[in-house]
Amino acid sequence: MTRISTPFGFHSTAQAVIEGVDLRGKRAIVTGGAAGIGAETARALINAGAQVTLAVRRPEAAQSIAAELGAQGRGTVDVRALDLADLDSVRAFTQEWSEPLHILVNNAGIMAVPERTLSAQGWEIQFATNFLGHFALVLGLQNALIKADGARVVSLSSSANLLGPVVFDDINFDFRTYEGFAAYAQAKSACALLAVEISRRWAHQGVLANAVNPGAIATNLQKHTGGLKTPVERQKTVQQGAATSVLLAASPLLEGVGGRYFEDCNEALVVDRRPADYTGVAPYAVDPDNAQRLWETALRMIGQGER
Repeated sequence: MTRISTPFGFHSTAQAVIEGVDLRGKRAIVTGGAAGIGAETARALINAGAQVTLAVRRPEAAQSIAAELGAQGRGTVDVRALDLADLDSVRAFTQEWSEPLHILVNNAGIMAVPERTLSAQGWEIQFATNFLGHFALVLGLQNALIKADGARVVSLSSSANLLGPVVFDDINFDFRTYEGFAAYAQAKSACALLAVEISRRWAHQGVLANAVNPGAIATNLQKHTGGLKTPVERQKTVQQGAATSVLLAASPLLEGVGGRYFEDCNEALVVDRRPADYTGVAPYAVDPDNAQRLWETALRMIGQGER
């Protein structure tokens, strides 16, 4: 496949990549859309005219940012409750959704939780929040995405995919010694694989997905790590960090593109070892066989069987 490139890059902002795009009449969901790059992603989509739902764990805390975003943009915004670490919450959210869904940005996440913690259903919390909850969300919204006749799913991965693959024989750290960054790496590799398999399974129904590394942005994501440690010259603002997500969600430059991994507004190189600057994507994080195996594994984890 030809590697996808665009006129945008490291320093581009979310508003720059969506300039001239008209999203009036389009519906979008941004998980974790009340803060950080999620809020900036939502802002860009709303400014382009989209009807955006902020799917958040604490809806009462999101009301102020929702009011701000709604007052500034051409589109509309609402807030709905969603706890990705609780599959019952995901199920409730998807059962209440009835409209066609044109854009789904799986943005919410947690990072490097220091001690092994389990979700409501007993899964390691980073895998449960970053990947498994989003997987269940995608499944529950499948019909809504198909109804949109050209939907896009954006799956937030990370340069942490370069730190390790999905360990299928011990996803839950039942045998391995738990380490926060190892769990984060596994979850973010899973997020990249999700985009590969969505596109393989649903492209013929008009649903395509891509994965994104937003870059190094100082947000609440680093609350367990003592702050952002990336060298200053490789750090981004939140507006720059949201750019690649917005590009994948809405730009006509990505029409018909699916199953790929992007960083700095361009498709990343598949690397054979981890570079010093942590750019690129590991082969195991975009491998079609891994993607299919993960999908089937995740179905069993959420109790839905083959689908």
